[in-house]
Amino acid sequence: AQGSLLRRSWWPWRLLLLAWLSLVGTAQPPAPARPRGTWGSWGPWSSCSSSCGDGVALRSRRCLRTSEEQPCTGDPRQYRLCQLQGCPSGSVPFRAMQCSLYNNRPVLGTSARYRWVPFHGAPNLCDLNCLAEGHNFYYSFGRVLDGTRCSPGSPDLCVGGRCLSVGCDGILGSGSRPDACGHCGSGHGSCVLVHRLFQGSDPSSGYLGYVNVTKIPAGATHIKVTDKSRNYLALMASDGRYVLNGDWAIAWPGPYEAAGTVLTYSRAPDGTESLEAPGPTHEDLHVLVLLQEPNPGIEYQFWLPRGHPQLGRGDTSPLRQPQPRGAGSPPPPEPSL
Repeated sequence: AQGSLLRRSWWPWRLLLLAWLSLVGTAQPPAPARPRGTWGSWGPWSSCSSSCGDGVALRSRRCLRTSEEQPCTGDPRQYRLCQLQGCPSGSVPFRAMQCSLYNNRPVLGTSARYRWVPFHGAPNLCDLNCLAEGHNFYYSFGRVLDGTRCSPGSPDLCVGGRCLSVGCDGILGSGSRPDACGHCGSGHGSCVLVHRLFQGSDPSSGYLGYVNVTKIPAGATHIKVTDKSRNYLALMASDGRYVLNGDWAIAWPGPYEAAGTVLTYSRAPDGTESLEAPGPTHEDLHVLVLLQEPNPGIEYQFWLPRGHPQLGRGDTSPLRQPQPRGAGSPPPPEPSL
């Protein structure tokens, strides 16, 4: 009786096991993935969509595939920015010109006629949204023409009803951005960050003067020097001419041109100073500090192209020796109004 009970309890599990084995035995391996087609060569660029100012040019390519192959991945069209000579003074902006094409035409199913100007408060930036002059409503006349600015002052352009950014390669929507050294599409491998802290040269008793901090070599980009003390940062060109805070004269904060770039000098009430410049520099620049008190540390950084000769050397600045002043000499005067 006990054996009969065990057989009855085993029977449903046996049926389930046989059903599972039958499924496993009949399962087929997955079908191999269908190959994709390949793109043909790009065709020539079209003419520019505008006769002056900014516009877009188009080129296209075909997907070459058989009936057994899947479609190609990617875009069959590509757009690039074409910048022509500036439009004549007084020219009507491109979007405003498109709105004006509907002036005094019947719209909205009525015989009322309006004059239209661009309206920039609508959700879709690439629709031709036009405001009726003298009224509080706007109307959308469909898409703007390719090459229309997405909004006033924006560098982005509308193409096919989409707002696209211009990559550094000139291609709309490519996403290409320059690296820290200004090279387009090369990634970060072509650029090296130099980031250091200058902590030397505390003034001895009765000593005040200029001390060399570092040399910023030609070709440097994204330059930043910071000092948090009562000392003064100074900058000298490669010919020995002071650009900033030289010869015991302290300059006003503001922009200064040096080595082919614009340098911004700022100084806070607590004495914190900074020098910043986008670069690239066309010649060497030498950073110095005019010591008034112990140096807590001057932080500086800049980017250089990989393989730059300066990367294999020290960054000491081979300038004149510090310029001392006698004991009890007053600090350099702040610029006067």
